[in-house]
Amino acid sequence: MSALTDTADERLLETSSLRRLLARPELGSVVGALAVFAFFAFVADSFLRTSSLSTVLYASSTIGIMAVPVALLMIGGEFDLSAGVLVTSSALISSMFSYQMTANVWVGVGVSLLATLAIGAFNGFVLTRTRLPSFIVTLGTFLMLTGMNLGFTKLIGGTVSTKTIADMEGFPTAHDVFASTLTIGGVAVKVTVLWWIGLVALASWILLRTRTGNWIFAVGGNQDAARAVGVPVDATRIGLYTGVAFGAWISGQHLLFSYDVVQSGEGVGNELIYIIAAVIGGCLITGGHGSAVGSAVGALIFGMTSKGIVFAEWNPDWFKFFLGAMLLLATLLNTWVRKRAEATT
Repeated sequence: MSALTDTADERLLETSSLRRLLARPELGSVVGALAVFAFFAFVADSFLRTSSLSTVLYASSTIGIMAVPVALLMIGGEFDLSAGVLVTSSALISSMFSYQMTANVWVGVGVSLLATLAIGAFNGFVLTRTRLPSFIVTLGTFLMLTGMNLGFTKLIGGTVSTKTIADMEGFPTAHDVFASTLTIGGVAVKVTVLWWIGLVALASWILLRTRTGNWIFAVGGNQDAARAVGVPVDATRIGLYTGVAFGAWISGQHLLFSYDVVQSGEGVGNELIYIIAAVIGGCLITGGHGSAVGSAVGALIFGMTSKGIVFAEWNPDWFKFFLGAMLLLATLLNTWVRKRAEATT
């Protein structure tokens, strides 16, 4: 009898472990990342070089910094079409304020943070007050920011780009924080990789270990049910949009202090890349499902693909084809994994 009980317990344990594994939103993206890595390691001899892997990590981090908060927003059932141009807006505000006021660049960085967070909060506030779809609200913000970026840059500076701030006080330290290169174990690593890892860790902690994480999943799963049990739906959404703005601020400062000038037309279209990285990482368009780790894996797949094509010496025009194919495959795989997880319950 005892033997039968032990056997039954083992079966239950194995089923439970399998179910938990299949239920992980990043499972499909991890399998995809391993496949992409193996593929480019085979077709591109230079892909496995230390310098090449460093380049891949940098490319992944510039997407991943934004993919993390975008993933949290999508888990909450919303998305943001203004995220790409908001990065450029953040850089422009920092640069132009510092230059026009002849202030220490850290003053511009601080003003940029406040302004960028305000724009994110504006998106969330309008969404919650009007009940309009996030597509309409953030598309409107996207268009306004695109026009303001170009209009204010030409009005203040007379050209479509900002003036250099490389010789201004505070630039070296700001460059160290947002755009420096570190040597770790003999490998050159951009500081954006550390920002990326930090954001993934913070977002994972929020989702898995805090009440706010429960609220995010609840709002994305069923906002009416969440509101009925006392979840602050509106505040959660505003907070998620503010989180996207914070990621945009980090990315914008990296853009500025990497090149010390900013082109006002940059960033258009990048919002789709952030969304794609999140979807490849296991987020559902319908909300209520996903993870920060999955978004990081999605960004890594993006980085490996974009640079792997270069290392393989293929025509880069094919990049978007591969990106679209990965998006479709990842969506299908995520749907299949979710159904398998439900079937094991």
